[in-house]
Amino acid sequence: MPVIMGTAGHIDHGKTTLVKALTGIDTDRLEEEKRRGITIELGFAYLDLPDGSRLGVVDVPGHERFVKNMVAGAAGIDFVMLVIAADEGVMPQTREHLEICSLLGTSAGLVALTKTDMVDAEWLEMVKEDVGNFLKGTFLEGAPLMPVASTTGQGIPELKVELARIAAGYRARRRSDLFRLPIDRIFTMKGYGTVITGTLVSGRIKVGEDIVVYPAGRPTKVRNLQSHGRSVEDVAAGMRTAVNLAGVELEDLARGDVLAAPGSLFPELVWDVELTLLGSSPKALKHRKEVHFHHGSRETMARVHLLDRDQLAPGETGCGQVRFTEPMVGVFGDRFVLRSFSPLRTIGGGRVLSPRGRRFKRFSEAVGRLAGLAEAGPEELVLSQLAMAGATGLSFAELLVMSNLETKALDKVLQDLGGRQQALCFDRESRTYVSGALVDELSAKLLAFLAAFHAKEPLKPGVMRGELASTFGKAFKPKLFHFLLERLVKKGEVASEAELLRLPGHKVSLASDQAKLKDTLTKAYVDGGLTPPNLKDVLDPLGLTFKEAGPVFKVLMESGQLVKVKEDMFFDAAALAGLKEKIVGFFAGNEEMGPVEFKDLTGLSRKYAIPLLEHFDKEKLTVRVGDKRRLRKR
Repeated sequence: MPVIMGTAGHIDHGKTTLVKALTGIDTDRLEEEKRRGITIELGFAYLDLPDGSRLGVVDVPGHERFVKNMVAGAAGIDFVMLVIAADEGVMPQTREHLEICSLLGTSAGLVALTKTDMVDAEWLEMVKEDVGNFLKGTFLEGAPLMPVASTTGQGIPELKVELARIAAGYRARRRSDLFRLPIDRIFTMKGYGTVITGTLVSGRIKVGEDIVVYPAGRPTKVRNLQSHGRSVEDVAAGMRTAVNLAGVELEDLARGDVLAAPGSLFPELVWDVELTLLGSSPKALKHRKEVHFHHGSRETMARVHLLDRDQLAPGETGCGQVRFTEPMVGVFGDRFVLRSFSPLRTIGGGRVLSPRGRRFKRFSEAVGRLAGLAEAGPEELVLSQLAMAGATGLSFAELLVMSNLETKALDKVLQDLGGRQQALCFDRESRTYVSGALVDELSAKLLAFLAAFHAKEPLKPGVMRGELASTFGKAFKPKLFHFLLERLVKKGEVASEAELLRLPGHKVSLASDQAKLKDTLTKAYVDGGLTPPNLKDVLDPLGLTFKEAGPVFKVLMESGQLVKVKEDMFFDAAALAGLKEKIVGFFAGNEEMGPVEFKDLTGLSRKYAIPLLEHFDKEKLTVRVGDKRRLRKR
């Protein structure tokens, strides 16, 4: 896997001169840099190593005014070469650059002690001791200390050997195969058009692939690729890369934009983060403090909201959110740096816990769960992210940025969690998951909702699916509601009869007075047969209105004992079934039936005959042709 080394150190300590002595490449390319003799922008070079591999080199400016450029370069490195001039020793930007590297997660490197030809042996030994003391407690404590003189070449061969050794033994910890390329330079080339450069932090990209410029979401295509001056067909994580973009103008891009695959990153204005304030910070970081926020190659303004305290003291680590003035894209575990306004200096940094910030109540239990993400293993991390996402759930693409896992690793985690019913996919089209614990909780609430419905409406056999969706299910995505319901039906905890849903044990129950009314109505309509009583004649003696008796009528209809033929006219279902058989029998020997034939067949008056004829039309037994009826099946 390609490895990138970055320089760090105070201005005028010889970083660029040393890079040229190592690689033969002058990384100061701007006219102003040549004129002023200082590095302003990031410079890039490469060193061919004895084993045939190529070490990428990022040369950063040392001036305090260009620290933001230094952060942009250091964000993509694997190990650092801290450059300290022997004639000056440790200086302010030596300290700040080392702190920045530490905040960005750099954990390996060496120290190049430059300009050794300008000091005597005694001074050099004193500087070595001073540098050793300075590095105590840092990630460079005990790192190789290499004396060099770039102008004479003294110590350069030995330094190359040491760089090769570190590069060979260093394995960049890139857990994700998600393609991401933060842009650190933008320019145009005659005959090519817009070109950007950056360090590929994860994944790989090929010529011809469709990609997107984030956070704007602008689509483009990879026209050509170069790495260290060579045209290539594809590039992998860790490689310095120049990308020739199709259909994008110079003004469409800015340093800090990120190239990634379509739909793979999610611009947000709020991130959940773990924050660390440097022990060297002159004062505490207060809640809602505004800072310069550096992530990847982007610098933006942000306001820090502390979630577990009112202020973060020097040396402390806590949980918080950063709220941006412009959308940002990131991935779990990404490192960032915070710098104060006045004086403009590095005060702290941290890592991203979620690049999709959520609402948190300060000092709540949920903040503790958020803090636990920092040290969580893959399964615990995925479960916690799903738990905090709630009923919204997370798609597979979102889980990739929320976990920083490789695609295959995340697939396996979700399969294992799914086998234990701890993470469940409720939308297979978008591969969206929710926490199994949430599914259990919502399922219990759905069953409780049905139980309450049955208690309130004992005469109803159940609730219609659409009604349940618009009441209980209105707080969820439709597909989640459907998933919950079908899961309960499959488990036998909810009974489904067409569109009607109920608890398996529910049966329509009548109170004693309603049971008596049911028996009275049943007898009246059975006795009435095809000449049923008027509603008023049935209900008046009982002192009831139809509204009061309505629930019992509904029970009789839903149980199939009564049939409503028209408003206020009900028939005994068995009597109607017998009439239907007579009609079918009539049509066995006749093509048509008129009102007279129907009256002769049934003996019914017009009061009942007309509503019944219209009823059988609606039931699609018969069809009206003029004044006659025909059997519809014919």
